Amino acid sequence: MSDSPELLVLEQFLPFQLNRISESVSQNFAQHYRREYGMTRPEWRTLAVLGQYGVLTSTQICHYSTMHKTKVSRAVQSLANRGWLVRERDASDRRLEYLHLTTKGRRNYGKLVKLAREFEKELQNALTPSAYAKVQEALYLLEALELHRTP
Repeated sequence: MSDSPELLVLEQFLPFQLNRISESVSQNFAQHYRREYGMTRPEWRTLAVLGQYGVLTSTQICHYSTMHKTKVSRAVQSLANRGWLVRERDASDRRLEYLHLTTKGRRNYGKLVKLAREFEKELQNALTPSAYAKVQEALYLLEALELHRTP
């Protein structure tokens, strides 16, 4: 009987594999929007969430983007400095601040959506249609499973 623990081969451990590929894809895409717009990942994610959902609070952006509040706060400040979003205080509750894209922000969001679609198409073209469909299905199933787990 051996006292040595069973080995965990990280390259075959699904959570490790998902994290590694996610980070790699995210970094590759970041090169595109960093080069074109000088944006950070938190700025891109904040812009993307506001572009999709419209008017939100920072807390809601944290929820949708799964980013920590300090990253969202810095991204909001940066996007506001660019003139891409505005902040509006709630009239009845001054603690609440609503964020939304400006005309300039919506225009740049539209350009970034095109950039994102082109990047996604490159990934899709690297796979057969069947393989791409299987990846999508597996991701949907894993996401649904994880959404029902309690931390």
